[in-house]
Amino acid sequence: MQKHLLYIALLILCEACNTAPENTISINDVGVPLNMATYRSTQVKDVVYHLSFDIPENKETSINSSLRLELTINDLLHPIYLDFKEDTNTINNLSVNGNEVVILHKKEHLIIPVKDLHLGKNSIEIEFVAGELSLNRNEDYLYTLLVPNRARTVFPCFDQPNIKAIYNVEITAPKEWEVLSGGLLNTKEKEGENTTYKFKPSDKMSTYLFSFVAGKFAKKSSKNTKRTMNMLYRESNKEKITASTTPIFQLHQSSVDFLENYTNYDFPFKKLDFAIIPGFQYGGMEHTGAIQYRESTLFLDNSATRSQELSRAKLIAHETAHMWFGNLVTMEWFNDVWLKEVFANFMADKIVNPLFTDINHDLLFLTSHYPRAYGVDRTQGTNPIRQNLDNLKNAGSLYGSIIYNKAPIMMRQLELALGDIKFKEGIREYIKTYANNNTDWNALVTILDKKTDLNLKKWSDIWVNSTGRPIFSEEIQYDDTKKIKQFVLTQKAEDGSNKFWSQSFDISLVYSNRITTIPIVCNGKRVEISQAKGAEEPLYILYNSNGYGYGVFPTSINGLSQISNIQNEVSRAHAYLNSYENTLNGSITNTVTFENLVKGIGLETNEMILNMITSQARNIYWNSFTEQQRSKFQPNLEKTLYNRLKQDESKNIKKTLYNTLISIAYSKKGMALLFRIWNKQETIENLILNKDNYTRLAQLLALYGHPDAQEILKKSKSELTNPDKIKRFEFLVPALASNPAERAAYFESFKEAKNREKENWVQTACSFIHHPLRQKYTIESVAISLELLEEIQETGDIFFPLGWLNSTIGMYTSKEAYSLVTQYVSSHPDLDPNLKLKLLQATDNLYRMYGK
Repeated sequence: MQKHLLYIALLILCEACNTAPENTISINDVGVPLNMATYRSTQVKDVVYHLSFDIPENKETSINSSLRLELTINDLLHPIYLDFKEDTNTINNLSVNGNEVVILHKKEHLIIPVKDLHLGKNSIEIEFVAGELSLNRNEDYLYTLLVPNRARTVFPCFDQPNIKAIYNVEITAPKEWEVLSGGLLNTKEKEGENTTYKFKPSDKMSTYLFSFVAGKFAKKSSKNTKRTMNMLYRESNKEKITASTTPIFQLHQSSVDFLENYTNYDFPFKKLDFAIIPGFQYGGMEHTGAIQYRESTLFLDNSATRSQELSRAKLIAHETAHMWFGNLVTMEWFNDVWLKEVFANFMADKIVNPLFTDINHDLLFLTSHYPRAYGVDRTQGTNPIRQNLDNLKNAGSLYGSIIYNKAPIMMRQLELALGDIKFKEGIREYIKTYANNNTDWNALVTILDKKTDLNLKKWSDIWVNSTGRPIFSEEIQYDDTKKIKQFVLTQKAEDGSNKFWSQSFDISLVYSNRITTIPIVCNGKRVEISQAKGAEEPLYILYNSNGYGYGVFPTSINGLSQISNIQNEVSRAHAYLNSYENTLNGSITNTVTFENLVKGIGLETNEMILNMITSQARNIYWNSFTEQQRSKFQPNLEKTLYNRLKQDESKNIKKTLYNTLISIAYSKKGMALLFRIWNKQETIENLILNKDNYTRLAQLLALYGHPDAQEILKKSKSELTNPDKIKRFEFLVPALASNPAERAAYFESFKEAKNREKENWVQTACSFIHHPLRQKYTIESVAISLELLEEIQETGDIFFPLGWLNSTIGMYTSKEAYSLVTQYVSSHPDLDPNLKLKLLQATDNLYRMYGK
């Protein structure tokens, strides 16, 4: 009782410290408020975390841990607030400067009172149980994933990007486990059933970049690269290991070589190691010295398509680019998280260019970025590239396609405006000026502004700080001889606002025997294309024929019918993309566009374009058509795909056709074909399928209701040997049950957070449960998916809220589903604004169908 009274007294004393100055810092909110982070960045410096974790073999047993925090304190107007989002009873002991003190823990902060501190160097020692939320514990491995604000869920820290620190890490784990962390390994000592790994001091890094991986992993080191790299992995397929190991190391090295040359700055850290993890939440995460990747993206076998190889290369280039853009030069606050991501994507595009000389990289840029950027920017849930953030706890909702895909489009327009030489000069100055430090977008604008006559601040206000995209319209007048008298192109913001986007792109006038291309610099709402005056009336006009422009452009029925005949690949791809966007906007009927896409699927020879148009066709088929329209158009699509599969095509083209076929072949005839392929009774020349492909095919046969589904699943499971893949298979089986009540009960099990830990698996399971073919049985589950949304934001990683929405409510097309969404929005007026945007993004199709 006396101890409890002492705790209250000290807490009151601590709160009293908060009153001076009141406007500087407060703990009236959980998380990491901006005002607290701003103050702490000046209050402390020279931060060093000495961390020890004792990891037991049994994942149910707690991880006893300790921290010795060394820091220099510059002022004591306030206590030291350490972020720790765990129960108070997980903190076992607290000592400050050698003296044991009472534990004060409030609103996710461990509070160190002023009276126990002094100006200058201080030492804080804490014994605690590591928080479980972000440890990603499995039966025989675990890994931390702490971006953007999850370090505080594992250990007490200053969880903000602008307090960089050094980490001294010691990890004790079962003796057969491997351990990886951000520092170089110092010693490895076995004692009984455990091994203790002690790592040398790490490079300075922000908390979100700290990580460790421990478990039963195999290990390989690079042999033929300039830089020695170590790789942990669990993949057991010998073909994949043999085919992938050397390319993985070489792709890292070539990425480093490019970036050192481009930035004129040597690789900035002590090591470049990585762990490849099954079911990893993201494609990759750029932890300093210990990058983490998703296994399925990096380990490919001889059946891999060129697109898969390219995706792997871009992912590795992206994470390696972060070593300069994000890890070396770090954003001041997470409102500029986009800045590290845009450079990682932008540089990745440049890095893969010389590695894939057979690829049209302008086409790659278009097909990689534009569909995803438009997929958000066309919705009511769109957001600016740079967003406001008042508390780090909400930072996860900032991520999305605007950051990853619209921002590189913006950056390419910026490079085009400055010229590539001046742009590179600016980037080199930026890296050199802010190396090992923190900064923001405005600092980069200031550097680049000196290298151009363009008003970059005004330009940035539209591209970076505003939402949406322009809709272009044409005004063409012809004289009596059918020659162009006046040609005006007008842009209007899709959201009805008064803004316009300064940008450059080409338009092409198409004639029967020639194409006339005109470069356009669009610096206002209205641009007169004087170069076109006197030109003969074209058959049709290709707007944005070089693929650099951003927005929705005019199209014509004549132009639509000729898309497959356009020779230039970028022009052809953009024409498909533009017709699709016009369809969603209601300018073209969905059946006309679908038939044109099916025609293209039968003819297209470029893998990247084929990937894009098959995706568009699937989206229209499942998200726009009624059941009656699906029944009408399904046979021809299935026939087109199968007939082309039987023709002489490259393995890349065939894999794309196959993946499209299995996504729609649910007819009786289609299921019979899929069964023959799965049962290896029918082979298709040059279609190379691996074990994962056969597993997926078995799951789809169950989804489509094949009468022998249970036997098919049982046999497929028996053919699996990798324990991680067996567990994933078992996790998904209930989502494929033929009984709707079983599926509904399984979905309800996701109410428990522990059942949602494997987020990638959960999303796949949800996509089975809520598939359009099953929606008449599952509409009741939509309300559950919505009610769990806020909890999922709280407990899930950064991409999970949108992934959850896309694989549940986002798959529906009924008016009942729309009503559930609108009811949820109206009954949750205090819903986090960024989370509401994610909901609007995922349900854009419903709002387009019923919200007018």
